[in-house]
Amino acid sequence: MNRPLDRGVLDRGVKRVTCGYRAAMTLRLALLGDSMAAGRGAARRTEAPGARLTDRLREDGWSVTTQVLAVSGARSAALAGQVDQARGWRPHVAVIIIGANDLIHRTRAGDAARDLGEAVRRLREVGCEVVVAPAPDLSALPDTPAGLKPMLRAASMLLRDRQIIAARAAGAHVADCDHATAAAFSADRSLFSADRFHPSSAGYAVIADALYPAVSEALAASPAHRSGKHGSRRMRATVSAR
Repeated sequence: MNRPLDRGVLDRGVKRVTCGYRAAMTLRLALLGDSMAAGRGAARRTEAPGARLTDRLREDGWSVTTQVLAVSGARSAALAGQVDQARGWRPHVAVIIIGANDLIHRTRAGDAARDLGEAVRRLREVGCEVVVAPAPDLSALPDTPAGLKPMLRAASMLLRDRQIIAARAAGAHVADCDHATAAAFSADRSLFSADRFHPSSAGYAVIADALYPAVSEALAASPAHRSGKHGSRRMRATVSAR
């Protein structure tokens, strides 16, 4: 006499099969942009954005290899060289964090957005899903004089708006659209590192939390994930038939 399958056992079996299928694939994740993409200010390399995203993906059952191509001090115009490197590696998902240095050096918002859009377009050409984290709000910096805050906020919002339009037009997923990270950094100075400009390890945890939904969305749209889902369905059917 056949005993009925315990649902909890079946669900655990399906999860192991799904995770095993994902682990059989190696997801390639690239980070491009400036010092925030590189994790400057984090106390440990394991607390930088790339490492935090990698850990989250591994918790979801993915085998991940990550390359950080970001360069401290980079402006949007410098993305072209980083994209050249990324295209040779052909990542499944690329995260671009850019804009702070464009604001500091007063790059025209339209020019910076155009360079970002071109970077996204070139990554999309090689089948890469792209996540863009737009410029931070520099008015949230702890040492910003009160009289300069309105001007810095206006400049930051103008660049963000242009970046979002250009990124979406080129096919990117945009993270932190509601700009919740700016409110968090304004309210909690511990999110800044000792230089009072770059995020601290705690600040990068906030940024990674803001990035991850868009990374998940990008991953769900990638051919690698679609193959994984199809494979998981076939394996689920096999398990259910037993």
